[in-house]
Amino acid sequence: MIQTAFNNTDHHTELNGTDRLIVRRGQAFTINLYLNSGSYQPGYSQLHITAETGPQPEEQYGTRAVFGLSNEINDTCWSAAVSSPPGDTVCLSVCAAPDAPIGRYVLTLDERIQFDFILLFNPWCPRDVVYMDSEEKLAEYVLAQDGIIFRGDAEYPVPLAWYFGQFEEGILDACFRILDMNPKHRRNPGKDCSGRRNVIYVTRVLSAMINSNDRDYGVLEGCWKDTFDGGVSPMSWRGSVQILRTWNSTSCLPVRYGQCWVFAAVGCTVSRALGIPCRVVTNYYSAHDTNSNLVIERYLNEKGEIESSTRDMIWNYHCWVESWMTRPDLPPGFDGWQASDPTPQEKSEGVFCCGPVPVRAIKEGELTLKYDAPFVFAEVNADLVYTLKYNDGSTRKIVNDQKVGQKISTKSVGRDAREDITHLYKYPEGSAEERQVFEKANHQNKLLQQKGNPGLHITIKLSMGIRKGCDFDVFAIVSNNTEENKKCRLVFASRAVSYNGIVGRECGFKDLLNVELAPGGERKVPLRLNYSKYCNNLMEDNLIRLGALLIDSSTKEAVMAMRDIVLDDPEIKIRILGEPKEKRKLAAELTLQNPLPEPLQGCCFTIEGANLTGGSSITEKLESPIEPGQEAKVKIYFTPTQSGLRKLVVDFDSDKLGHVRGYKNVIIGK
Repeated sequence: MIQTAFNNTDHHTELNGTDRLIVRRGQAFTINLYLNSGSYQPGYSQLHITAETGPQPEEQYGTRAVFGLSNEINDTCWSAAVSSPPGDTVCLSVCAAPDAPIGRYVLTLDERIQFDFILLFNPWCPRDVVYMDSEEKLAEYVLAQDGIIFRGDAEYPVPLAWYFGQFEEGILDACFRILDMNPKHRRNPGKDCSGRRNVIYVTRVLSAMINSNDRDYGVLEGCWKDTFDGGVSPMSWRGSVQILRTWNSTSCLPVRYGQCWVFAAVGCTVSRALGIPCRVVTNYYSAHDTNSNLVIERYLNEKGEIESSTRDMIWNYHCWVESWMTRPDLPPGFDGWQASDPTPQEKSEGVFCCGPVPVRAIKEGELTLKYDAPFVFAEVNADLVYTLKYNDGSTRKIVNDQKVGQKISTKSVGRDAREDITHLYKYPEGSAEERQVFEKANHQNKLLQQKGNPGLHITIKLSMGIRKGCDFDVFAIVSNNTEENKKCRLVFASRAVSYNGIVGRECGFKDLLNVELAPGGERKVPLRLNYSKYCNNLMEDNLIRLGALLIDSSTKEAVMAMRDIVLDDPEIKIRILGEPKEKRKLAAELTLQNPLPEPLQGCCFTIEGANLTGGSSITEKLESPIEPGQEAKVKIYFTPTQSGLRKLVVDFDSDKLGHVRGYKNVIIGK
């Protein structure tokens, strides 16, 4: 009667399964009707059809549609037509309006026959506001169940494989439950269901509901501390499926814990599940400007220590999502990618959410356009001002060339490589267009900047192959570009740091009171970082922040350089044993060598992957410790359920290394 396999495949929803009808708006689906009496006669036989969604369906809200048979399908509104010759079997085509609310529907024919179906956004339909005209991009931004999220550092972006799993069992139901649990729905379900025809509204609701800061039954609770009591480290998640299933099966209690890339990845899963093209984006050196003055201010003492007096932060990187849609609510020119951010940072209209805001509005400095343009503009454009506080109480601005909003990154279409999309958010530095944007955005600090040429200069250089477990040197290169001798103080410090800019314990320190530099002279000053010192100070992010402060003893002028090191984890070697085919058992042979000068305890490997591991993770524990230089090795068996290119995501956990990640692309044959 309802050809779910045919319809779901035609509507690109067959990966959700074919046990129920899941279709997209603005595109016809077919139902076969068997007539008990008589046969269908064109022009004489009529059919009364209603389609209803939500608890209070009403025509004026678009949640109830009443229509009859037409000669042919009209894809601008709800319509139905018979697509078979006269006879006792009727093939009925039904098409939902391209702006109908998404959700669970009941279709009633002549008040006797009822069908349930689910309606999603349709990025394949030119009349839908989420329409995307590239099959390659649709395959990446709607259909891909795994991807890459970039973490690490602007100098050293680290790819993290993520299992989005939007078509796994139970995920679509969890996504609709997120919409149903949102406070707007609980206050006025009829109005909220009507709002679901508007992708801007849905995206904003998701931005609020992926986090739980408003005590609103949101999906994830954030935690940026050293310990994760009552939950698990955000580093331990390999994908979104376990998070959404846990939330859905525990009466919508927030899952503990998430950080920015987890919030963004879950937001991406839900958006793709509902039919919104979506991607995760990483902004390196991302500003969190709490007082909207587009300036992040930092005060340092003479030892180079930051004195905390503000909630403003610079995050090493910050992840958010972009969703593809038109913006009929805005002036022309702002369609396309829209940034929204489910990580709870600041309130918007009284709720922890952010966006959607056109990426183009950020580039053009159009800060009055909805939603939350000033906050996102600051994330990529705020100015970083360092002030040195001398022991005698006097202050001096420090010359520093660190820039906010670097290497804005996302996964390339059809490839695992990093695509740099900074040009979509910003004009080239120093260009006339950039200056016009700063004028429009009233970014006074940037406009008043003079390109000075300080007499003293400092940079930080790293040695090659910096890995966790080894001792290594870093270097401050100081130079004197003036025509006179300079006597300086050099403070060279290193501290563990979290990705969101929280500075931890010291890993190595040098304070040289008499650094003499001849005119045009240069010196290379090393700082040794020993594993024995940094091993217990590192945070989960494997980051060490280096800061070098050079103070001219006579003029009190100061210049500084700052750089973060990402300590490389060892590589997980992944071999697939057997011929990768649908429903055929395979083994993953996983190997990791202990790079540390001490044994690893409590070791285990875990694998997970879309259509590879049955929608759950598979873990293998190692009974004995792994000695220095020794290999941890296991075989884990799994059975793929779908053909195609898939990512097997692998995690190795132990007491000293924390979570080490790897992945392998596997092509599954039919």
